[in-house]
Amino acid sequence: MITGLSDPATAPKARPANRMRHLVLGRPEEPRWARPALWAILALAAVLYAWGLSKNGYANSYYAAAVKSGTESWKAFFFGSLDPASYITVDKPPMALWVMELFGRIFGFSTWTLLLPQVIEGVAAVALLFSGVRRAFGPAAGLIAALVLTLTPITVAINRDDNPDTLLTLFLVLAAWACLRAVESGRLRWLLAAGLILGCAFNTKMLQAYIALPALAIAYLLSAPGRAGSGTAGDGSEASGGWLRRVGHLLAAGAVLAVSSFWWMIVVDLIPAGSRPFVGSSTKNTVLDLVIGYNGIGRITGGGRGPTHGGAHLPGAGQGAGTQGLGGQRFTGHGAGANALGGHGLGAKGLGGHGFGGMAGASGPGRLFGSVLGGQISWLLPFAVLALVAGLILHWRRPRTDLARATLVLWGVWLAVHFVVFSFSNGGMHPYYTTAMAPAIAALTGIGVVTLFGAYRRSGAWTWVLPLGIAITGAWAFALLRRTPTWNPPLAWIIVALTVVAVIGLPAARLGGGALARLAIPTAVVGLLAGLAGPAAYAASAAGSTTNGNNPMAGPSTPRSGMGAPWMHGGGMPTQGGRSHGGNGRAAGGQGGRFSGGHGGGGWDMGQVSPQLVSYLEKNQAGATWLVAVSNARSAAPIILQTGKPAMAMGGFSGSDPAMTAQKLQGYVRDGKLHYIMLGGDRGGWGGGNGGDSGVSSWVMKNCATVKPSEYGGSSSTQNGQVLYRCG
Repeated sequence: MITGLSDPATAPKARPANRMRHLVLGRPEEPRWARPALWAILALAAVLYAWGLSKNGYANSYYAAAVKSGTESWKAFFFGSLDPASYITVDKPPMALWVMELFGRIFGFSTWTLLLPQVIEGVAAVALLFSGVRRAFGPAAGLIAALVLTLTPITVAINRDDNPDTLLTLFLVLAAWACLRAVESGRLRWLLAAGLILGCAFNTKMLQAYIALPALAIAYLLSAPGRAGSGTAGDGSEASGGWLRRVGHLLAAGAVLAVSSFWWMIVVDLIPAGSRPFVGSSTKNTVLDLVIGYNGIGRITGGGRGPTHGGAHLPGAGQGAGTQGLGGQRFTGHGAGANALGGHGLGAKGLGGHGFGGMAGASGPGRLFGSVLGGQISWLLPFAVLALVAGLILHWRRPRTDLARATLVLWGVWLAVHFVVFSFSNGGMHPYYTTAMAPAIAALTGIGVVTLFGAYRRSGAWTWVLPLGIAITGAWAFALLRRTPTWNPPLAWIIVALTVVAVIGLPAARLGGGALARLAIPTAVVGLLAGLAGPAAYAASAAGSTTNGNNPMAGPSTPRSGMGAPWMHGGGMPTQGGRSHGGNGRAAGGQGGRFSGGHGGGGWDMGQVSPQLVSYLEKNQAGATWLVAVSNARSAAPIILQTGKPAMAMGGFSGSDPAMTAQKLQGYVRDGKLHYIMLGGDRGGWGGGNGGDSGVSSWVMKNCATVKPSEYGGSSSTQNGQVLYRCG
């Protein structure tokens, strides 16, 4: 038996006093190379996730503004408000914001305190995955799983960003780890811990956390021992009470999950609407509506108010070619209408010609292998499926409580459910959502390499399964890389060469015997290198480039559809006109519009105001609560980040939230809480979407005085298409 591939269940347990020593140096039963290799992988992860992080600026400025606000106000902290005065929340629960806000409160708000927590969370997820896989399949499998997760391209991209998916993935991996501990020991406390952690994941990104729930429940129900402490030695012969006991444990964990998930929602919804901020992206000003609608059913069916940005909607998308477009305005720039955005248009099919889900390509079984998502997540997906099937065949006759089989079931169900949801979802689907699949692909890859290598060293038909997996993986990597033949051209052919060596060398070493047999392990390592070379190159590119905060992706730009088009990889959001500025955005489909890259090359900061205007607003705040009221969060976020003072996003992220009425606005002005209002802009005035109150614009234009740009040093009649009004 190869060192490091032994069954951990037969190894002696470490004493509690030695746990710290084992953490650093490894367990006595582990090979001496295992723990140093783990620390090397964790160091690699830290470098990939943190290299040049400062150039990412505030990444997704929508969430960065909320973090800034949370460092200024505890009320904004609790609710997840966009601005320090808590007019409206962001479109997600606040747990991911809380981590970054605590860092900001302790160390001061900056790029590093905003993004360093994401790096730490990403590295922690890698370490936890190693631990979970190692317990059932040994350190070699754990190390391969950790390395695959580290090098998954979309994981590298999202761990350098301030979107909530990094913390979500950490919570999901931690919940899986606790569930496997419950399966191994039969102790209820580990299952309750899994429910508690999964509830934290819900308060990070709502219903996406529950996609992993079936995997945890099925693994425990099928494999947990009938009594505590029986571990993996059970043979499935426990009395029928064991089944009822497991069901009872799941019900108890479900109760913990419910409390952990819904406490924040209940508290917020019980607070009178007048005493709290409006719940952003909801239609009824409740978190429950946000959970069920916009961040729930709408994500699956595509219903709701249009495509998303980090979870926020774009009003009017897909309401008619060249007529409604975005923000209710006609697009007048070149390439708008039928052939904008890579030839797919802003028209009857919505953004990218694929409706609501166009950001990740057309929905269907091939979505994860398509031009948008293929290079982000799918490199090892075929091998993971092969490893799952082979592993279940090889382990199915083991005792019901076998930890290895339970681990395969957990990660297999995890992968299957995520694949179905992400492939067929018609709602808002960003490529980086797929990072939640990465732990399952990584775990099954690590398990598969070790399991199939062990089967290969025996005899019979299994000798050919590992070479087959390497061949499929190498062929798919070649296909992915040839989609961008000018990007690192030699890499695809290097992978072909490595694959050929492994596919020919493994059977030769097995059948040849003698000196050739000693080449089996080196040849398998060559095959592993062939499988990891492509994602590693993409991962390195993500670490070496500026992150697009709204839609972080790795690797080269490819011909993508819809919201996955090349301009999304590097820039912002198309507006009107025919020029480009900010970030590194570029037009798709010809001359398709103007782009705003935002701070650090990655925001959707439409209609940013000039420093002169910000200075003018600060000098003339005159005791008002808000510096200015603007159409949407994309205009408010830069002001909040520049000043740390409240800027009111009247219609939420895109301007379509029904958060403001003319009567409410009049009250703010009458009470001296608001003196300045800015209407219009690149994406249309507030109220142009499908949720706003057009009476607001009418009231402002009728009752407020226009501020001439010359008063604050401007040189044109408008500020990026916006008009500033002084009210009261």
